[in-house]
Amino acid sequence: MLEKLRVVFTIPELRQKIFLTLILLAVYRIGWQVTLPVFNQTVMRNQQSSGGFADLLKTVAVFSASDLQNATIFGLGIMPYISASIILQLLGTFWGPLEALQKEGESGRKKINQYTRYLTVLLCFIQSWFYISSQASRDGFVLTQFLANPNNYRDGMLFSWHFISVLIMTAGTVFLMWLGEQIDEYGIGNGISLLIMANIISGLPGALFTARDNFTWELGGDGNNRYGIEFVVVLMALFYLIVLGVILMTLGQRRIPTHSAKHVRGNKVYGGTKEYLPLKVNQSGVMPIIFASSLLLFPQFFLIKIAEFFPDSTFWNVVGGAFRDHTTLTYNLLFIALVYFFCYFWTAISFNPKDIADNLKNMGAFIPGHRPGTPTANYLEKVMVRITYIGAAFLAIVAILPSIVSANIDVGPQLSVFYGGTSLLIAVSVAFDLVQKIDSHLVMRNYRGLLQ
Repeated sequence: MLEKLRVVFTIPELRQKIFLTLILLAVYRIGWQVTLPVFNQTVMRNQQSSGGFADLLKTVAVFSASDLQNATIFGLGIMPYISASIILQLLGTFWGPLEALQKEGESGRKKINQYTRYLTVLLCFIQSWFYISSQASRDGFVLTQFLANPNNYRDGMLFSWHFISVLIMTAGTVFLMWLGEQIDEYGIGNGISLLIMANIISGLPGALFTARDNFTWELGGDGNNRYGIEFVVVLMALFYLIVLGVILMTLGQRRIPTHSAKHVRGNKVYGGTKEYLPLKVNQSGVMPIIFASSLLLFPQFFLIKIAEFFPDSTFWNVVGGAFRDHTTLTYNLLFIALVYFFCYFWTAISFNPKDIADNLKNMGAFIPGHRPGTPTANYLEKVMVRITYIGAAFLAIVAILPSIVSANIDVGPQLSVFYGGTSLLIAVSVAFDLVQKIDSHLVMRNYRGLLQ
């Protein structure tokens, strides 16, 4: 492995791409620490809360490379860009003009990217405006003492700083979007995904330091709730097995054999080859977990608020408690049901068996035992329904693993997120995609890949 890494850095073009990517990721992490000038950061840190809204912010931060619990220039992360991409992708499934652009190839893709950028800026203005308004309305002078003083409201001073903060956060998101595009074009890997992965990995040192503080070299612990060495070995083995399972399911495919028709041209026969059509088991990726976890946090937030209005009501306290505690059976069953629903929903949007059947027919290929056209499309849809059930089961297990680990192994939520959920799935998928792209550069130059 060390020899392979040495080969990677001996290729000038690949070495330049890797260093440029690392520099741009470092720029992102530096900007992630730059705070807005109008907020009192000390008060914000002291007012860090838990519950529905705080959990929602933490969940959003995982898949958007954002930091909504602290007012920074990159506070929104790339959440508006992701939202704009999802909105246009959903519109492209039923809105004629966008559907036509998707079929125009490279020119249509560039046009859709342009619309995505415009929509991103609009969403940045809306989200940052409401975010700053919500922070400004909190008690404890979250705004600086100068702006929080009612005597300084004259001449639109508060509105001016509000608008400036919106512009700063919007510019931060647009800069991150540009940063991701530069990584795509001049670096290595998918830029947006690497930004999200960098945000996830940044939490690993804190989790390891917390585990170190609760660790002792004594077998069985020291009786003060500190882990023993055998406990750490079990955690390491469990982490290895979970990552291995995530990789296997992420790369899992159902290969459908296809035959191409023979064509006779002159004295030569073309075609007649046997190939296969790969269908991913986890066709929907990480999106079902993102949608399910976000959707569950909204009722959690509102039910807790309702329970506060009716403190003596047993019913609302029980219902609110079921959503407040992520280890309850009710919460996990709802989580699994939503993951299954969004798996089928997202697969139905991203996978079109009719288009695939038409493409096979146009290329002169067919699936043995099934006639081209509608019968092939029906067969592909039937196969996708079956393998999506397996993929949804895998995602459901990964989704509830953090709460199971946190409740039964007692490692704390900061460390348990690396044993499942959105964080682990994104980190493993992006890391494997990065390794595959490095491998492609090595193979083109007749070197062995990192995975060979």
